[in-house]
Amino acid sequence: MNDTSLPGERTTRYDLGARLDTDYYAVFTDIDDADRAAWNRAKELVDEVAPLMRDAWDTASYPVEVVGRMGELDLFTDGIDHPDLTHLSPLGAGLVNMEVSRGDGSLGTVLAVQGGLALRTLALFGSPEQQARWLQPLARGEVLGAFALTEPDHGSDSVSLETAARRDGDGWVLRGAKKWIGNGASGGITFVWARVDDEGADDHGTVRCFLVEQDTPGYTGTVITGKVSLRGIHQAHIALDDVRVPQAAVLPGSRSFKDASVVLYSTRSGVAWSALGHATACYEAALSYSQQRMQFGKPLATFQMVQERLAQMLEELTAMQLYCRHLADLETSGGLRPTQASLAKYHNTRAARRIASTARDLLGGNGILLENGVMQHLADIEAIHTYEGTESVQALLIGRDITGLSAFA
Repeated sequence: MNDTSLPGERTTRYDLGARLDTDYYAVFTDIDDADRAAWNRAKELVDEVAPLMRDAWDTASYPVEVVGRMGELDLFTDGIDHPDLTHLSPLGAGLVNMEVSRGDGSLGTVLAVQGGLALRTLALFGSPEQQARWLQPLARGEVLGAFALTEPDHGSDSVSLETAARRDGDGWVLRGAKKWIGNGASGGITFVWARVDDEGADDHGTVRCFLVEQDTPGYTGTVITGKVSLRGIHQAHIALDDVRVPQAAVLPGSRSFKDASVVLYSTRSGVAWSALGHATACYEAALSYSQQRMQFGKPLATFQMVQERLAQMLEELTAMQLYCRHLADLETSGGLRPTQASLAKYHNTRAARRIASTARDLLGGNGILLENGVMQHLADIEAIHTYEGTESVQALLIGRDITGLSAFA
C-alpha cells in the first residue's frame, strides 16, 4: 500500500491521563482500609466522569448530575464528625480531595462547596430540625448547597461583610450582595452569612448564618460568566433584595464571624490537598509525555534538562505530600492549629503553580491543548490559590502567629 501522507503530517496523540500513583517517599502506603476505600471511590468517580468534565470545562457548563453521583459514592462528608454522616478520617477526606482534584479542578470545587462548606456549616451550627430536613439531601447530593460569605467589595476582608439581617416581626429580612458563590444559582439552598442590624439588641453587629432556599422571593443568583478557571462549576453573584425568612431559618449555633472562620479553617486544609491533586496530575502528565514524545530521534526523557525538571517537580510534589500527611495526622490527634492549615495552603498552592508551569513548558506547544490536561490544571490552580484566603492573607496570618504582631491594616 502506498503511503499517501505528507512529510511531517503525522499527528501523534499522547496518553497523559494515566494514573501513576506517584509516592516517592511512600507517604500514603500505610493508610487503613476505610480511608483506602474512600480513595478508591474517588478514583471510580474521576474515571467515570472524566469525559463529561472535559466537555463541561470546554463549554463552561455545569453538569449538576455529577453532584448526585458524588453523593451516591458518599464523597461529601469531608471528615465531618456527625452521628448521621459516614465518618471519614482527616487523611481519608484529604485523599478524596486530592484524587478528585487530580481528575478535575471544577469537580474538586464541587466537593469543597457541597461538603466542605455547606454540609459542614449545617452539621456544625444547624438546629435539629434543619439537620433533619437538609443534612441527608446535601450529603447525597440531592440538594445543592452554597456558602455565601464573600461579597463584591469584601473578599480578603470578609470579616467586614455588609449584608444585613434585620428583625421584622417573627422573622428576618436579609439585604445585601454576595459574589463568587459556588452553587449559588443552582436551585438549592444557600447558607447566607449576614450582620445583625438591630439597634439596642444584644446581638446588634454580630454575624449570624441563615438557611435560605434559593426560590425565596428577593433572592436572585446570577451565574458569573467569562471565567478562565473552574469553568465546570457555576459561581454566582447573589442579590438579596429584602429576602424575608422565618426565625427558623437562623442557624442557632452561629453567633459570630468566628463560627464562619471555623468552617474556613477546615476547608483551608482541603485546599492544600486539592493543590496536591492538581500538582500530581501535572507532574504525571509531564513524566508520561517525556517518555512518549520523540525529538531528535529519541524520547525527551533522555535529555539531561528534562530529567532535571522532572526531579525538581518531584521534589516539590513530595514536599506537598509530606505537608498534607502531617496536616492530617495533626488534625487526627486534635493538635492542628489554624495557622498550620494556613501554612500548608500557602506552601501547596504556590508549589502547585510552579509544578504546573514547569509541566506546561515541558510539553511545549502541546501543553496548551486542553486534551493534554496540564493547561486546564494550570488555570484551575489560579482559583484555588486565591480562594479560602489569598496568598497575602495566609502570609499575614502566619506572620502574626510567629511574631506576635499583627500587620493587618
